[in-house]
Amino acid sequence: MRKPIALVTRIDEVSEQEWRALIAELLPEESIQCFRDMSDIERKAAEIAIVANPDPAHVAELSGLSWIHSLWAGVERLVAELGVGAPPIVRLVDPELSRVMAEAVLAWTLYLHRDMPAYARQQRDRVWIQQPYRHPSRLTVGILGLGALGMAAAERLSQSDFAVKGWSRSPKDASGIECFSGDEGFDTLLGGSDVVVCLMPLTNETRGLLDKARFAVMKEGAALINFARGAIIVDTDLIASLNAGHLSHAVLDVFQEEPLPAASPFWHHPKVTVLPHISAPTDPHTAAAIVANNIRAYRTTGQLPQTVDIRRGY
Repeated sequence: MRKPIALVTRIDEVSEQEWRALIAELLPEESIQCFRDMSDIERKAAEIAIVANPDPAHVAELSGLSWIHSLWAGVERLVAELGVGAPPIVRLVDPELSRVMAEAVLAWTLYLHRDMPAYARQQRDRVWIQQPYRHPSRLTVGILGLGALGMAAAERLSQSDFAVKGWSRSPKDASGIECFSGDEGFDTLLGGSDVVVCLMPLTNETRGLLDKARFAVMKEGAALINFARGAIIVDTDLIASLNAGHLSHAVLDVFQEEPLPAASPFWHHPKVTVLPHISAPTDPHTAAAIVANNIRAYRTTGQLPQTVDIRRGY
């Protein structure tokens, strides 16, 4: 008899049950159980845990775990909370997530390209002025982070005729995209981009990376889109750069504290567009299928899917 699989989350109970039902339907040969419904014996017997922002104390109760499958693509919180002694962690790698993120990057780049912030201000002030049109090829978009999400976004932008640059920690080569790497390449991309899109993972190296010094390197009048993690940006430095007129606008979908507190200056800043973490929502159906396939393959071969590098954090 196969050991139970634990579903451990801090999401609401209704959503958790919906996830359990989706995965259980795809894995009828398995026993998928919500942590709260498991007996002490079942918790100790569980070999696999499927998690979404789990309580670390609950994971610790699953003393027989061989590995953990995250329902999210971002795992920095999971890695930080479970620590170096945690079982191997598999993050969600979903092509649908890449497609949705690329769609969002294109949408909000077009928002900036077609001067939507200016037209919003004009509407509030009852001003009728037509902003001059620029062809997309005259706008350079720099992508920070050329993983699966960054590459999909870069390709989508390139297909829409934007000039695209990309930066990654290690050298990469991509058709139609000018690629940079390393510290010097980072500053070169910042200084040569009209719109900078942050898609980097949150690690010890990227936390607070976009600060006063980095914003000063960016082109005067450049805009920023952050669809990665809020802690990559130093909030006060970003606001100072916007107030000084060096940066023209920031589209922010992620924040150091979420939901964004009512007292945050981002809510009412005229050069900031606040989004409620909607750039790339997980599709439960495609995600459940990927989790199910990974578990089924493990049962067949005994081999784990690619796991997270704990030292790197992703």
